[in-house]
Amino acid sequence: MTSIAVCPGSFDPITYGHLDIITRGAKVFDQIYVVVLNNSSKKPLFSVEERIELIRESTKDIPNVVVDSFQGLLVDYAKSVKASAIIRGLRAVSDFEYEMQITSMNRVLEEDIETFFIMTNNQYSFLSSSIVKEVAKYGGNISELVPAPVKNALKEKYTVSE
Repeated sequence: MTSIAVCPGSFDPITYGHLDIITRGAKVFDQIYVVVLNNSSKKPLFSVEERIELIRESTKDIPNVVVDSFQGLLVDYAKSVKASAIIRGLRAVSDFEYEMQITSMNRVLEEDIETFFIMTNNQYSFLSSSIVKEVAKYGGNISELVPAPVKNALKEKYTVSE
């Protein structure tokens, strides 16, 4: 039986912190679906299609990763791909309360899907997509925070928009 997990997020954009969680999850599960949330209440910098492409470029060396997007309930998506697990990354204790609420609701909606928390590597514990965008907007060096395709895409976004 193949073990399948879903790793959801907005990934606007994907960072080395996200890649740390994805890479480590890919060592545990036979297949990982990295899925971009299509959250209409947020105003992302990158379109869903752009985020999917950046994730594909950034995970191309991880053979058991599939990149997709979804709108709606995560547990419905997980069931549609026959996933038995959801992978969530934790950076700090402050993430835990929010993640616990989501996990508890997912258990109410679908008790057969387990959530696995992976603590990010300490070197990425401060890292968020919001911080990366802020630094990139003002021309700061983000080379150690995101893969090259993301760095280039951010540079293009902020050069074009100015």
